[in-house]
Amino acid sequence: MDFFMQYRFLYLLCALGALFGSFPLFAQESDSLDYVLEDAVVLMPGRTEPENSVTPFRRVEGKDVLRYGLRNVSEALRLMPGVFVQDYGGVGGLKAVSVRGLGAKHTAVSYDGVVVSDAQSGMVDLGRFALEDISEVTLVTGQDDRIALRTAREYSLASHVSMRSSLFSNDGHLSWRPGVVSSVKFQGGSFGLAGASVRSCFHADDGGFSASLVGNYMRSDGMYPFTLVNGALSSREKRRDSDVESLAFEGNVRANVLEGSLCAKLYYYGSERGLPGAVNLYNKENRERLWNRSFFAQAVYDHGLSDNADIRAVVKYDRNYSRYKDVNKNYATGEQVDVNRQNEYYLSVAVSANPSRLFCWSVASDISYATLENNFENSKAPRRLSSYTVFAASCKFKAVTIVGSLLATYIKDNVKYGIASSPFKRLSPALSFSVKPISGYGGLMFRASFKDSYRMPTFADLYYLRQGNTALRPERATQYNVGVTWREYFAFLGADSYVSVTADAYYNNVRDKIVALPTMYIWRMMNFGRADIFGADVSVSLWSRFARGYSLQADVAYSWMNAVDVTDKSAKNYRHQLPYTPAHTGNFSLTFENPVVDATYMLAAVGERYMLPQNTERNRMPGYVEHSFVLNRDFRFGDAVLHLQGKFMNLFNTHYEVIRYYPMQGFSFLFSAGIDF
Repeated sequence: MDFFMQYRFLYLLCALGALFGSFPLFAQESDSLDYVLEDAVVLMPGRTEPENSVTPFRRVEGKDVLRYGLRNVSEALRLMPGVFVQDYGGVGGLKAVSVRGLGAKHTAVSYDGVVVSDAQSGMVDLGRFALEDISEVTLVTGQDDRIALRTAREYSLASHVSMRSSLFSNDGHLSWRPGVVSSVKFQGGSFGLAGASVRSCFHADDGGFSASLVGNYMRSDGMYPFTLVNGALSSREKRRDSDVESLAFEGNVRANVLEGSLCAKLYYYGSERGLPGAVNLYNKENRERLWNRSFFAQAVYDHGLSDNADIRAVVKYDRNYSRYKDVNKNYATGEQVDVNRQNEYYLSVAVSANPSRLFCWSVASDISYATLENNFENSKAPRRLSSYTVFAASCKFKAVTIVGSLLATYIKDNVKYGIASSPFKRLSPALSFSVKPISGYGGLMFRASFKDSYRMPTFADLYYLRQGNTALRPERATQYNVGVTWREYFAFLGADSYVSVTADAYYNNVRDKIVALPTMYIWRMMNFGRADIFGADVSVSLWSRFARGYSLQADVAYSWMNAVDVTDKSAKNYRHQLPYTPAHTGNFSLTFENPVVDATYMLAAVGERYMLPQNTERNRMPGYVEHSFVLNRDFRFGDAVLHLQGKFMNLFNTHYEVIRYYPMQGFSFLFSAGIDF
């Protein structure tokens, strides 16, 4: 009954919004409109600058991808303060991100406005998304002010990573001139790395239809050298079982349909990879392999209900297949093979209105149905019905902005065998506030925000063989943030310049942490744990153009985090730093752009951290500093542009581990050549 009552309330809100939003108001201004194709309005999130956001907001754009030589989304996120990439080493290893110490499962990932999900593990491998056709990657922590026509599921987690492809953005890599625009790129590098990508876009003369096709291939043997340390002795070894081969295709269409705009996407990703294991004196190889096949189809339709009210409908089908194989003599048959198949059906409807230039509201409702099937004996074959409904509003009074949202969630599981987890219901509020004591763009701004969020137990947490626990509760997180931003344009020694500064302090409280704990016979997933996380993120960006074609840009980011376990005062690890959570991290980059060759130097530093809950010397992992250097040069031939790039990573061959016993690469290089025509 609660499920249906929730939807009656949603439909009432949508109807009232469409009715009252249809009356034009004097001096109204709709800031949710980003651009117009012919007479059809295309509703895309308005552009937000980090210095003007009510919550911490970071962006990596296409120009940054070229400047830093970035290959995938995980590399882009490494540049952002407060982000720690969980990397198990190897070219094909899993790449997941933890934002402000909350863990990867508290981060939502969306592609062109629709969430990418994984009900089995709760984590999305960000290493699989290449950046050749992604125009921007953004990271938002908390409730930001981009509320127009967003899906409800985007509000559920603590942080949100958003990717936007070139076709659905005004700032794409390829030109928006009518006709066909194409791009081809080849790359090669250390450890047998080779790859190729191709993109082709078509834009109609009248601007009413656009389409793109994108293909990406990559392979590497991953056999990089590392140093194996055994007490006072050490030996040079080569990493095994770190090979990867992947192929991705993507098709996009944007068209004017029935006085609205349709954006559709087809996506396929397939890979085979070795899973690098932990390295020690007696075990240098790991005979585990993983095959992945991922496909999804999604469509987003936007339509203007009136001059100041709009509606969006989203539909998506997602299918994931994985096959895991472990060859080990400990198995009766000599190997173990796990096959998993996931399906998800997803629908979202959102209505947004700007009754006046001071006020905007949006209501959205999502429903999804996810299934998991595998080859386990007596598999529970779980099914999950999820419903999300959110109401969000934004008020702007000259120098003051207030944004709030309330998310209602209802989730119910069913299983083929055994007992399913109990239904889950929750209301999750969020509130953000900012004030600009100096009017105008940029300048000084103060901000504060609060968000209550949760992460649901995954199918693996609940139903995986004997380790699963159907009595698990969702892991809850409460975030508080206060910050200050400043941006100013000025002339320095006759050069056009700007400086941008953001500084935020935060507190996160995590309850009912889901962890694996030993019982009398087996390990079992349980709600056990609380964590207090205090931290601060600071970033500074300086840019100066001192002559035509000559400019310098410097970027610095620093994060401090004190993430401690406060579960049990009598425990030995009480108020000890959480595992794999460094107290200090930082990035620095310096770019010199000139007519000859653009050069970028990068530095990434990570402080010491601990591999286990107890902060003992035995569990301590030393910090490390990694240096990289990138060279870029463009050559123009009429309408064609040839782009050459060389990237040299870990210049001083530093040997380190992100995860204990998983050594990372030493010095490596990557060369690429691409042409746009």
